[in-house]
Amino acid sequence: VQVDGTIQAPADPGVIKGTEQWVKFLYMDHLTLSGKGVFDGQGATVYKQGGAAWNGKKSSNKVFMNFGFNFVNNSIVRDITSKDSKNFHVMVLGCNNFTFDGFTITAPGDSPNTDGIHMGRSTDVKILNTNIGTGDDCVSLGDGSKQITVQNVNCGPGHGISVGSLGKFTTEQNVEGVTVKNCTLTATDNGVRIKTWPDAPGTITVSDIHFEDITMTNVKNPVIIDQEYCPWNQCSKK
Repeated sequence: VQVDGTIQAPADPGVIKGTEQWVKFLYMDHLTLSGKGVFDGQGATVYKQGGAAWNGKKSSNKVFMNFGFNFVNNSIVRDITSKDSKNFHVMVLGCNNFTFDGFTITAPGDSPNTDGIHMGRSTDVKILNTNIGTGDDCVSLGDGSKQITVQNVNCGPGHGISVGSLGKFTTEQNVEGVTVKNCTLTATDNGVRIKTWPDAPGTITVSDIHFEDITMTNVKNPVIIDQEYCPWNQCSKK
């Protein structure tokens, strides 16, 4: 699939119903999504609500992401731009041997919950030579992420590169084999972070994690291991 123009999501999040992403690829093998195209989520209408859409309460409309890649294997996304998603820019779920190369993600630094690339239950995912500026995590690795490489990524603005959050649910799988290498973080809230929920109902292990050759400039919290992650006061810390 080659895209060289600009494709816009509806500005009104209520126009598209019953979906978590407005561009979704499901159960595919050997997908190539490339070109100089821009997928514009037109998120400004949601950003105006400020924290109202993301304070732990359900919003009146489903706030959809730009991209969903579910159970897509042996595939690559190259040179595409994701702009101003209303929610996460990219969700990767149940994928194997999946690569982002030369990908660009952009959203205002104060845009709520606009994670760049979030993944879970996926193996051998590579994020290479990519520029990410968002209002939340540039990259976040959920449960079941294994053999993940994040290399030559520029992150900022945003909340840094995170493993987690983890441990909120009993069915979560271990995270292992993560390498974050030769990355630059500029003017981010955090640098590299591992975050888990307090009083987690299940047992989960995070192992074989490597952060190498990371350059940080004007980063508030360069390294964080947070075992009491609790946004919007959703839990009771002990």
